[in-house]
Amino acid sequence: MRIKLLLTAILCSVAGFAQSVNDYKAVIVPLRYDFIKTDNQYRLATLTKSNLLKAGFEAYYTNEQLPDGLTDRCQVLYIDVKRDNAFLVTKLFVELKDCFGQVVYTSEVGKSREKEYDVAYKEALDNAFASIYALHYKYSGNPVAAAKVPLAQKNTAETLAASSAIAPAAAAVKVAPANTAVAATSPDLKDPNLLYAQPTESGYQLIDKTPKVVMKLFKTSQPNVYIASKDNVQGSLILKEDGQWYFESYQNDKLVSEKIVVKF
Repeated sequence: MRIKLLLTAILCSVAGFAQSVNDYKAVIVPLRYDFIKTDNQYRLATLTKSNLLKAGFEAYYTNEQLPDGLTDRCQVLYIDVKRDNAFLVTKLFVELKDCFGQVVYTSEVGKSREKEYDVAYKEALDNAFASIYALHYKYSGNPVAAAKVPLAQKNTAETLAASSAIAPAAAAVKVAPANTAVAATSPDLKDPNLLYAQPTESGYQLIDKTPKVVMKLFKTSQPNVYIASKDNVQGSLILKEDGQWYFESYQNDKLVSEKIVVKF
């Protein structure tokens, strides 16, 4: 009886994942994963996007301009490819995450015994995508509503600053009121200072066109406020009433505010 209940729970869980995936119209593909050293090394970004398109998703690289209907960063998924270390076997699996870095779906592990990385990674990735193909993805037409911060993220900026060693001074930085409802203005994609947001487990990293990581963001309980680290300076990235993002920090006991052009 217990086994039947367990199997039922597993099936319901899988069905729930599939349904939630169907509520996202597109997937954002990073140019680099943690286990590779350069952008699109072994053509992994290209292969990821190709597989997503075959699975029925719209797919865009992080440095691509999104169409007008996908301007809300919480209405798209973010893909990450993970490597599972194993002896003589290459193992890869895929995670699809929401805008808060929460895992919506995890694929089966794809394996390859090929010795050459370019061949092994392609085979392992294709095998991992077999389980995504099996979802028979089809956009539901019901876009995800403006996302709310998950309960796991319901921490204040002060708590995060105290619990992580990254920003002891961040708690002193001015934080916008929790009920502030400000929409960010669309960034100028031709701005030479434009930064692109890539989701991480704790928030985002902002990269330039090089690409180089310029700033790291850590989520707080407010979607318009991030604890931020830039050039070893700790502060906050705040969406102000003018619809622009500002990096604020204390330098020599003075509050410094720097406008940041970022595309989420």
